[in-house]
Amino acid sequence: MGTLAFGEAMAGALGIATGGRKPRSVGSGGGKSRSGAPHPTGAPVLRDSVEAGTFEHRFFINPAKGETDRLLRAARRILDAGRQLRREARCDGRILTSAEQLLTTLTAASVRVLEEILTLSRLNRGRVFPSYDYLADATSLGRATVARALRILENIGFLVRQRRFRRVEGDGPGPRYAQTSNVYRAFLPDIVQHYLPRWMRPAPLPDDQVQREADRQEDMAVMRATLCPQEWRKAMEKGQLAKLLARIEAALDARDAVPSAINNSPKRESQIGPQPLYESYNQGNQQAWPHRPRR
Repeated sequence: MGTLAFGEAMAGALGIATGGRKPRSVGSGGGKSRSGAPHPTGAPVLRDSVEAGTFEHRFFINPAKGETDRLLRAARRILDAGRQLRREARCDGRILTSAEQLLTTLTAASVRVLEEILTLSRLNRGRVFPSYDYLADATSLGRATVARALRILENIGFLVRQRRFRRVEGDGPGPRYAQTSNVYRAFLPDIVQHYLPRWMRPAPLPDDQVQREADRQEDMAVMRATLCPQEWRKAMEKGQLAKLLARIEAALDARDAVPSAINNSPKRESQIGPQPLYESYNQGNQQAWPHRPRR
């Protein structure tokens, strides 16, 4: 299952929720903010939260047949690989890389939580949004252990987690918000593929397909080099941001073209060596009223 982040690019579009941040509230109730003032709703909404019902159709993806089983087997293999790396570092004095140190943080509780999330993904066609209490009951783990397991899975890359909030009814003007369950999406991170056996790794692309893709990219580069700026902009207009930048660039080109058109146009007679108005006025007065010699 591929990654999809919402808090940052949504801009994009999409940011991954980060742990360890203190909650902030949006939206009058009995709660208090950091300054001591009452929260507008009394219900804290965590940072990087996205309103429920606005992005799930792009976040969730129905897993392919057998994909959840392959992800679970890979996680169990990485659990064994992490134990082996810890043993080598402790007994043989091996210096672990940053990626290897990250893999050693995987625990059996994390794999159990991932197994439950993958089960929900298979049964619900990728729509996974369990609460912490549900995961704690389903895995027979403590709530704090579940929260720690989710952080580990997210740091390694087995999970993408997005916080959500929803609108609630309340007294007084303005909308009210409350935190709701997170959504999850599982996939196989790149850093674990080196520690998997060959039969568990994704199959590489055939050489002829790789060569065709390289030839296509080269042909595209040659074609773009022959385009004029206007045609190049039309070819690269993909997405709202690209279209906006293209319109801005076209407006700047049109503005720069106006002075050049004025400079290249034939000059009028009044534009050739114009004479200042003050000097013309004085010379005209001298011709109309010549000075008479004093007696």
